[in-house]
Amino acid sequence: MTTSPAHTAVNGKTSTTKTSTTKAVLFHELGGPEVLTTEDVPLADPGPGEVLFRVEAVGLNRAEALFRAGTYYYQPTLPASRLGYEAAGVVEAVGEGVDAFAPGDAVMAAANFDFGIHGVYGERVVLPQESVVRRPEGVDAVTSAAVWLTYATAYGGLVETGRLAPGDHVLITGASSGVGTAALQSALRIGAIPIATTRGEAKRQRLTELGAPHVITTDSQDLVKEVKRITGGQGARLAFDAVGGPGFAALGDALTPGGTAVLYGWLDARPLELSMNWPLTVHTYSHAALARQEAFRRRAAAFIGSGLAGGTLTPVIAETFDGLERMVDAHRLMESNTHTGKIVVTV
Repeated sequence: MTTSPAHTAVNGKTSTTKTSTTKAVLFHELGGPEVLTTEDVPLADPGPGEVLFRVEAVGLNRAEALFRAGTYYYQPTLPASRLGYEAAGVVEAVGEGVDAFAPGDAVMAAANFDFGIHGVYGERVVLPQESVVRRPEGVDAVTSAAVWLTYATAYGGLVETGRLAPGDHVLITGASSGVGTAALQSALRIGAIPIATTRGEAKRQRLTELGAPHVITTDSQDLVKEVKRITGGQGARLAFDAVGGPGFAALGDALTPGGTAVLYGWLDARPLELSMNWPLTVHTYSHAALARQEAFRRRAAAFIGSGLAGGTLTPVIAETFDGLERMVDAHRLMESNTHTGKIVVTV
């Protein structure tokens, strides 16, 4: 970060403020990972209700690749749009009225904001205090960068929205993703029975090693038949889906009558198809909307913190890249779909 003095005359007196810059990852056009650039950008002092923190690690999410490509549910404002939902760091300064955080606090971004307005791919960022949460006690920055959005989404989708209970069978699609592995661990922690899905055989063994008692390879197995077999013909009570599209109907077919499907992503952009296995409850899940509620942030933090402390929640980190300049490589890995778990970039 660089600073330079700026002089302002007020009531005949001259005051000095600092104009700062910091490095951040931006994109000036829609496209693949190659459109990402690392640049110097202005950094304002934190205003009322704001927190400035130094970023130590950034966790990548599929939404960021969609936004960069122009296929997210809202469009970037070009040129020079920012990216990044999830980061861990240390507070350097707070604005007027901030009493929940102080310099030196270890924190994470709460991922409850829109890209373009905010974005945490940078060395230092300023966020509203309601978009900051404390890091779990004693947890390092890389692990913390892989924690909040994945586990808070799993907790919010499975527990608060889906009402998952001990003994329930829950069908988890995209189970090798960051949220998928978090959902797998969260379901096991609750005492539910996860049924993980993956497209090919390559990730089956890894999901088994992560504790999945059942794994369905959708490229070669009939999802509905396999779920019915696993559940003794009853079907799963809950489906937790990252994909959507025409395949969403099969998830409903695989549920017990009166079951619930929670859709938290749309990796398949084609129109959604619904099952006729009624009655069926369908929820669309928005982490950002739920995480704007302070009470939810407290409950999610308690679930995550106690799970980490007890060892029932352990973030799966696929690979760590060193430096913002490696963000292009990190995005390429994310789009390859060959990894299991979370991709992290240290700063």
